[in-house]
Amino acid sequence: MTSLAGRTVGVIGLGLMGRPMARNLAKAGASLVVHSRSPGPVRELAAEGMTAAANPAEVARAAGTLILMLTDTPAVEAVVEGPGGVLEGLRPGGLVIDMGTTAVAATRRLAERVRAAGGDWVDAPVSGGTVAAEAATLTIMAGGHDDAFTRARPLFEALGKRITHVGDAGAGQVAKTANQVIVGLTIGAVAEALALARAAGVDPAKVREAIRGGFAESRILELHGERMVTGNFTPGARATVQHKDLSQALALAAETGIDLPAVALCRELYEHLIAQGDGALDHAALYRLFGK
Repeated sequence: MTSLAGRTVGVIGLGLMGRPMARNLAKAGASLVVHSRSPGPVRELAAEGMTAAANPAEVARAAGTLILMLTDTPAVEAVVEGPGGVLEGLRPGGLVIDMGTTAVAATRRLAERVRAAGGDWVDAPVSGGTVAAEAATLTIMAGGHDDAFTRARPLFEALGKRITHVGDAGAGQVAKTANQVIVGLTIGAVAEALALARAAGVDPAKVREAIRGGFAESRILELHGERMVTGNFTPGARATVQHKDLSQALALAAETGIDLPAVALCRELYEHLIAQGDGALDHAALYRLFGK
């Protein structure tokens, strides 16, 4: 494993993904300064030897490198630009790494603001969910200048296995948007296929077993298909987050002048799922739209 000994890293956002990522950075030898909107995770990690910070500015003053792992674009904007935000405490040469899924236009604007303040920015959203976050096997897609990516890479090596520098600021988020389009549509395909099997009187678990290893095989059929047939929708990634990601994909499509009709339909299905009270479940719970 890459050693991060002697490096102080700030992590802002300690939800399903942020907590295991912070722990893996600590395992690699980094000193961690942490902050989150919810105090519980901060207390939990402080009890493990990490340093708690009162706000993002305090994290930025204490750490030369910051990782943001936040739920949505407004949260990232508030943490970076708001009162007590990162920009208030950013060190000269400070590196801000956004590893959540943030809108592309906002990402490019925030990158410019951080650079104007004397820092640098890498957008490095991840794929793999909580399983990969815990195992330090995340897929990481990064956007930013070459030198910024080089500085960030040792942290990525402590967090993931597949690391790709896609291009300049915003390119990582474009890649993640493409990823989430595929994830959302594939979950929908698996959900409908298994629901069809059940409606036709055949055990969907057996159908899933039968088609695994064939042309329909995918990581989603493996993991999310299992959640569907067992009914275990403990969130690895919440349905509300999948809906947000599809909304961002449609916004980017509008900005670039293309139409994504399947994505629009998939987002509508997630809207129905959320409306029936299942938004906090794993995004594989889309299966529940077709009967429980």
